[in-house]
Amino acid sequence: MGLLRITVTAGESGPVLVLAGETDMTTVAELSGALTAQLASGARHLTVDISELRFADSPSMRALALTARALRERNGDMVLLRPQPTVARVLSLTSLDQIATVRPDTSAEAEPEAT
Repeated sequence: MGLLRITVTAGESGPVLVLAGETDMTTVAELSGALTAQLASGARHLTVDISELRFADSPSMRALALTARALRERNGDMVLLRPQPTVARVLSLTSLDQIATVRPDTSAEAEPEAT
């Protein structure tokens, strides 16, 4: 079993990527591929459930940031759900929490931010 598990489900406002485990330089290509596939499908709103993600390095944050920016260019958005404290800290340090919406719970999962 790899360090990173990615599943994709359909959400009310668009696809939901569920990330579990760890993402680092050995798995960033897998993460980038999953994110790129969502962009290629035409998604404008992407929810990424990171509640089971225990670790994410800066290249992984970059992949998420590039996707969030691409979605913004489409007048869309990215929502990051329920980050664990260590991942939330990396989101803050990399300023990813400034270009993607970070939600500590799933109550507003299907309600994208107004643009």
